[in-house]
Amino acid sequence: MKEKFIDRKDQQANKIFERRTLANDYRTILPLLKPGLAILDVGCGTGTLTNEAASLIADGTVIGLDNTQSFIDIGNQQYGDSANLSLVCDNIFSYEPPHQFDLIMTARTVQWLSDIPAALQRFKSWLKPGGQLSILDYNHTAIEWNPAPPSSMLEFYHTFLKWRADAGMNNRVADEIATLLQQQGFTAIETINADLTYTRGDDHFQTNLGIWIKVAQSQQMVIEGYITDELRLKAIEDYSNWIETEALSMTLKMNDVRAKI
Repeated sequence: MKEKFIDRKDQQANKIFERRTLANDYRTILPLLKPGLAILDVGCGTGTLTNEAASLIADGTVIGLDNTQSFIDIGNQQYGDSANLSLVCDNIFSYEPPHQFDLIMTARTVQWLSDIPAALQRFKSWLKPGGQLSILDYNHTAIEWNPAPPSSMLEFYHTFLKWRADAGMNNRVADEIATLLQQQGFTAIETINADLTYTRGDDHFQTNLGIWIKVAQSQQMVIEGYITDELRLKAIEDYSNWIETEALSMTLKMNDVRAKI
């Protein structure tokens, strides 16, 4: 079989995915992973966390869903031998699952949706009676840097929030998803704090703080007229120097919001 070509951007993204573990990046889901469960992981990327979940549920099954074909191709190359795992490329709004699920888990995905209520209705229809949904996501507006990063990065960051909001994405989804779940008829809604703090001296400190460099490396906001390329490049340079010399910590404000039907 001819091997599919994976471009450099996808390889870089895969390096981020590969470093993730449930204990470090979705620790709140661990108590929910029981033998025999049927699980759907929405926005699975290359399936690193999906595969780990599959390893913890014995004779249960996990389907990973993502809309980026190259991520699914990478995942199938890496985890194709996992008997109780399957990775599928499709869109939330067109996917038709083969069965209902005991648990739907989705990390850092709902933040990108412009129609969250419609997605929640889809999730609701995919759950078995009594099934549970876990949504792990950010409040982008509440990020904490210590000390404050350079003004160029702050300007880029606030422009990023505006760009997302103008596209219909919810920058405060971690704090607002509980209300949206209630409005869509979910019950037993529970919010669990899942903040991530990276402190100088930690493993991968520079890489973790450098997530904003990766965001700024995209030229999409320049193309759409939100920011000049000069400011984008200055933000990358200034922020890189700040990480090297001044940065002490960054806290990403996150919640795991759970609900049942």
